[in-house]
Amino acid sequence: MAPKKKGEAPVQKRIFGRFSNSLKMGIVGLPNVGKSSFFNALANLSVPAENYPFCTIEPSEARVTVKDERFDWLVDHFSPASRVPAFLEVWDIAGLVKGASEGHGLGNNFLSNIQAVDGLYHVCRAFPDDDVIHVEGSVDPVRDLDIIANELRLKDLERIEKIEADLLARVTREGGKAPKELLFEYETVKKCSALLRDAKKPVRAGAWSSAEIEALNGFYFLTAKPAVYLVNLSEKDYARKKNKWLPKIKAWIDEHTGEPLIPISVAMESKLQDIAANESPEALAAYLEANSVTSALDKVILGGYKALQLIYFFTAGADEVKSWTIRNGLLAPQAAGTIHSDFERGFICAEIMSFDDLKELKTEAAVKAAGKYKQQGKNYTVADGDIIFFKFNVTGAGKKK
Repeated sequence: MAPKKKGEAPVQKRIFGRFSNSLKMGIVGLPNVGKSSFFNALANLSVPAENYPFCTIEPSEARVTVKDERFDWLVDHFSPASRVPAFLEVWDIAGLVKGASEGHGLGNNFLSNIQAVDGLYHVCRAFPDDDVIHVEGSVDPVRDLDIIANELRLKDLERIEKIEADLLARVTREGGKAPKELLFEYETVKKCSALLRDAKKPVRAGAWSSAEIEALNGFYFLTAKPAVYLVNLSEKDYARKKNKWLPKIKAWIDEHTGEPLIPISVAMESKLQDIAANESPEALAAYLEANSVTSALDKVILGGYKALQLIYFFTAGADEVKSWTIRNGLLAPQAAGTIHSDFERGFICAEIMSFDDLKELKTEAAVKAAGKYKQQGKNYTVADGDIIFFKFNVTGAGKKK
């Protein structure tokens, strides 16, 4: 590999999905596994959650706060007039059933809703309850995982077979004059088709180069979306941190994608919401202590944020403390553009101090005196938790944020 020239921008590793700062997680699973009740607890909103397989037809949407001790410290430190934490957008999507890829149930509508999000919370049920019907007639979360994964894979396979046929027709027409970009796209699509059809694995489980990801990204395959697996337990199993299905679910996930697994208890989260709404904070604290439990919601929200490869930087001062969401790997000018397009267009430099340095040294002046306040140029990759002041100039007069 040739050495990188001085001042040359670092090569950014491509990742699946839209390179955007406004990404969404969607909650998916079979009917009656606790998706809408989980969404109610997550967003503290009232959406239908009756015991009926298709009670959620249009996706419910919410923005949920990403809690961060660093943000809380900055708010306490600056006592700003305005405080804006990071948030995650979440959609509640109705339950899929076996055959959804062929239009069974309300499959086509739901699959299009999945197409519209960028990552998935995959909820599966690991508790028995005679009062809550299971669409498959029994509780078996591993089987349920297979059903959802297979339906999404089959829908992708249906699409990619058409894409492959179209590309082959174009390559054949071009003959020996086919552009190398077209040939590369065709070979990449063939590789992806084999992964879905023969290996029966999701797109995100393949070994892809940045160029291959670039070639596939425009198709927005359902199985390219990252997932966080949420296992819905009974209150009892959640409190004792044991359930017979957890090792089997973990083995299934490790075999397929190796993505995060988070145990939750939707029943307990709903109960915590009720106590918080109708009783005192002391009553909620007493319940948590008596049952030796903590809510999993903050962990779930952060898990979704990380799955989408989102991070944030801070702007902080007496006027405002704000978390600015960006995709991991973004360079300083593009990060500046999340504040205003002029910041990116007229980017001069980013003045940066780390949160840890400010917390330790207490003031910006002390950080500067310690030589830890840095000026970074256009090739700087923003790190999670950076505290940044951008300098830019679009009119001939220097400005600073």
